[in-house]
Amino acid sequence: MTAEDANTRTEPALAPVAPKQRIASLDLIRGLAVLGILAVNAAGFAAPMAAYSNADLWPFPHEGATAISKWVVGAFFRGKFIALFSMLFGVSLFLVGGERGDKARGGLLRRRLFWLLIIALVHGLAVWWGDVLLLYAWSGLFVMFARSWSPRRLMTVGLILFGLFAALQILGPLTLAFAPPETQAQVMAQMHPTPERIAAVQAQAEDAAGSLAGAYRQNTAGWIAVLVPTLAMFVFSTTGLMMTGLALFKTGFITGARQARLYGTVVVLGALALALVAWLTWRQDMAGEDLMWAGGVEFLLSPLIGLGYASVLILVWKAGAAGFLSPLAAAGRMALTNYLAQSLIMTTLFYGGRGLGLMGQVDRPMLWAVVIAVWALQLIWSPLWLSRFSMGPLEWVWRRLTYGRIAPIRQAA
Repeated sequence: MTAEDANTRTEPALAPVAPKQRIASLDLIRGLAVLGILAVNAAGFAAPMAAYSNADLWPFPHEGATAISKWVVGAFFRGKFIALFSMLFGVSLFLVGGERGDKARGGLLRRRLFWLLIIALVHGLAVWWGDVLLLYAWSGLFVMFARSWSPRRLMTVGLILFGLFAALQILGPLTLAFAPPETQAQVMAQMHPTPERIAAVQAQAEDAAGSLAGAYRQNTAGWIAVLVPTLAMFVFSTTGLMMTGLALFKTGFITGARQARLYGTVVVLGALALALVAWLTWRQDMAGEDLMWAGGVEFLLSPLIGLGYASVLILVWKAGAAGFLSPLAAAGRMALTNYLAQSLIMTTLFYGGRGLGLMGQVDRPMLWAVVIAVWALQLIWSPLWLSRFSMGPLEWVWRRLTYGRIAPIRQAA
């Protein structure tokens, strides 16, 4: 999940990277990604899984500010930041495991992925069904064997894996136009749930908000529902993104080592892609058009848009704004802690039993207020914590399990 457990330089001893040896651009991009992911995940906390992205199942009418709020998430956030996060995880596999010939660091990497798997299972089953860490641990097993590939080979294979998966999402819906009329009618009908389905989702929200048992019952059902599709299908695109991210790291792009002209070009290309995605999502969320293939286009362009965001950040950082961006970098240094803390905060608000039980009672505009409040909290608490400690609390636990020994957490005098 993070790229902070090993140094890019060859070291004789296996030890976590010292704070002064960190790669600043990675922390900045990771901080941006972990905050952006919350904007997308928020709806998955506030309503049952079935209503997560389906406007017809959302507890409030899809109109006015509610519709605009959904469009903002879809146009500017959905897919973009998780793509960045996935690319950075590919980088971390190399930073921790080194070249494939390094058996000691390879063993360290395998232990790191194993404990990430355990953390993911606890997170998904005991906290929130939308966990992404299990997918990262699974995909990391494949990328682990490719970490010594050349940048060209990583980029080629990565783009093929990701592109093929995106193409299926575009071409699949387009083939519906050649299906028999009755098949088309059935598919279109399934896109708009029946009153019985709407009532069932409302009952799920009440169950999750009403008690601790209900919250975990609905959370477990959601986790099981996404488990097989996530591990069987999204592993291809996630593996492709990890390979692409590692290729960009090896060429110096993610570290900010390339010329400003290149980052400016990526910003322009990302802006053009963002404009297209914003237009397509507007047609769906605001005009009510059924463009099933548009989701595939959005998925295909999301990494480019995410890299556009990252390029803006790198250009600002290269212009000398490191101090201004330090809270964001601190949030990135504590990415695992902040990601899991987001789940704990949000489920405390929306799940019953151990929280306020607000599921199904907070509309999308107010949900944005919650997201911004959590952003502010994490941008404040991350630098405060790191002013006294060298890493986040859960980063320390993960390193302790990975290295098999207690790592110092307090800052050196």
